[in-house]
Amino acid sequence: MGAHALDKDLADLAASARAALVREIDASGAWAADPVWREAFEAVPRHLFVPYYYVGVGGGHERRWGESSDPGMRERWLRGVYADTPLATRLRDGELVSSSSQPSLMAMMLAELRVADGDRVLEIGTGTGYNAALLAHRLGDGGLVTTVDLEPEITEAARRHLAAAGYRPVVVTGDGTRGVPERAPYDRVIATCALPSIPRAWLAQCRPGARILTPLATGLVVLTVRDPGLAEGRFLHTPAYFVPLRGGEPEPQPPSLGGIPRRAREHELFRFLLALTRASLDPQEVYALWEREGQPQRERYGITVSGEHEWAWLDDPEGPYAWPLANPEVSPGGS
Repeated sequence: MGAHALDKDLADLAASARAALVREIDASGAWAADPVWREAFEAVPRHLFVPYYYVGVGGGHERRWGESSDPGMRERWLRGVYADTPLATRLRDGELVSSSSQPSLMAMMLAELRVADGDRVLEIGTGTGYNAALLAHRLGDGGLVTTVDLEPEITEAARRHLAAAGYRPVVVTGDGTRGVPERAPYDRVIATCALPSIPRAWLAQCRPGARILTPLATGLVVLTVRDPGLAEGRFLHTPAYFVPLRGGEPEPQPPSLGGIPRRAREHELFRFLLALTRASLDPQEVYALWEREGQPQRERYGITVSGEHEWAWLDDPEGPYAWPLANPEVSPGGS
């Protein structure tokens, strides 16, 4: 038996588990901005995209997979696939290099992308292919969805998963920071990997008015593209942690937080601001700003990309609180 050919008991369990997952996402309000995504999550079987994954066990990792000879392990694999949790799908030397994101977070991101019929979408970071399948289900198989990933083994596996599920987005092996110019222009760009800055190639490949949604720092920023050299927008309310973009410059090491009160060091919003400011402000300055402004929520922060300049800001792009992003261009690599 393969993961794509479930026996009747597991097929029934998959159907009921998927329905339960949809109800859980619905209750969370994740797709409130665009409820049409409920139907996509009802229709696309996640288990076809995650034939195995890894869970932490006793300081190591245990692989759970749909082709285990143990019926109990197969059932645990399937229940895990339809839990509202991220799944580690690829490890290298014990380090996570690819994952399937938490379904409710995927739902919220797709809803915030605000796609319309006929939109051309570029996804940066193919992963298992599940997110591309959701997009293809929503937009159809008319060549509107393009997904790119750096590693051939990832894109080849995603093609197999997508074919098994009956979806045919365009899957490209390449450097996600360069976009996919031959498939441009795009109305929407969505990234499923963490980046240190916004690649200029994405703006150049977007139509005016396009929407870009990408992880940055420990949040999600949504930018509107005004023209090939200008984009601006704010962060969403939710925290978000993604596998970093591969092949670019390494992220700077976290600074020492000596002298910062413990409550601030452990506060998620303080650490978000610290990640966003990076080398532009030292931790004491970050702490002073955070306290002075009443521990601001993510929605008060934004990003502006204008020509060769890129900066983050609090409340107003023109200041008084604005600072340049470190490493404004991402080195060639991939997602």
